Amino acid sequence: MSDLFRVEGLTKNFGGLAVSREISLAMPAGERLALIGPNGAGKTTFVNLVTGQLQPSAGRVVLNGEDVTGLGAVERVRKGLVRTFQVTRLFSDMTPEEHVTLTVLQRERKATRILSRFRGNAEVAGEVEGLLGTLGLLEVARRKVGEIAYGQQRLLEIAIALALRPKVLLLDEPAAGVPSSDTPRIEQALERLPPELAVLMIEHDMDLVFRFAKRVVVLAAGEIIFKGVPSEVAANSRVREAYLGNYANARSVA
Repeated sequence: MSDLFRVEGLTKNFGGLAVSREISLAMPAGERLALIGPNGAGKTTFVNLVTGQLQPSAGRVVLNGEDVTGLGAVERVRKGLVRTFQVTRLFSDMTPEEHVTLTVLQRERKATRILSRFRGNAEVAGEVEGLLGTLGLLEVARRKVGEIAYGQQRLLEIAIALALRPKVLLLDEPAAGVPSSDTPRIEQALERLPPELAVLMIEHDMDLVFRFAKRVVVLAAGEIIFKGVPSEVAANSRVREAYLGNYANARSVA
């Protein structure tokens, strides 16, 4: 199976400090990959390098066979490399329907038009309804974002990302700040993502990681210390020492 997305030897230095060291990984279409590691491991720097927020000191990013290392963030999004963020970036007085509609219009480069003109557009409305349905948000589609649960806000961010029609989706801690009672909503939504979409998820909720991921990559001190399937990660001594610790011990006892 050919790679849809890969990074090769990605390195970032800030002065004399190397925060990312020779990171290489690849994802085929349909991949479900989790990137985990302790705070300060360099996960956010990695995502910023991949999405064009930062330029690497060395290495390259390849999407669908094209080297996109020299492209900015907006150009990478247009080519299908899309991310979400740890902290929600939503407008509290707008509805989920309005957020997703504006994203669709932005993708089609019609965002300067008046939003109300497109509310009766069957094609746009159908796409918006489909996206909100995939993320389980139809029941709150016309409520203001400030009135809906935080877990639903996190799901809306994923809906917005999907509206950009990504080939590769990077989810930066989709369950961050979400009450444990709402975590099943996140899981159910992830299960309904398009099967051909390659998804890389950064997450600290290990139960969610192990249920979501087909493969796991562990980052520590800016470098990869493990690549493998979820059933192997907790048994790896380097991963235990660097990150999992008590969680791995609890799983072995259970």
